[in-house]
Amino acid sequence: MRRFGELEAVVMERLWASGGNATVREVFDQLRANREIAYTTVMSTMDNLHRKGHLTREREGKAYRYQTVASHAEYTAKLMREALSSGADSDAVLTHFVGEMNEAELIQLRELLAGTADQ
Repeated sequence: MRRFGELEAVVMERLWASGGNATVREVFDQLRANREIAYTTVMSTMDNLHRKGHLTREREGKAYRYQTVASHAEYTAKLMREALSSGADSDAVLTHFVGEMNEAELIQLRELLAGTADQ
């Protein structure tokens, strides 16, 4: 799984923030509030994300309504899984990852692991 390009990531963030679905017009209207961008650029980006399998779409009048295939959490978990299985030293990757966690994150991790052990 490849990481998103810069604009792809912005579009996906907007989609996830809006419940996982939106039209090109809705995403465009959100984006142009903060940056100068063309409607066709947003349309092309969302079409590319659809072709790459990150979005599905259904006809809604003359436009498409796009839906994310995975939640933000699912996408992030897949990236983490890929990093751990990339052939790199997974022990070192995990050690660095956990070493960068703050105290609250470590507590959350312990609680998650304890819950998994109970199952």
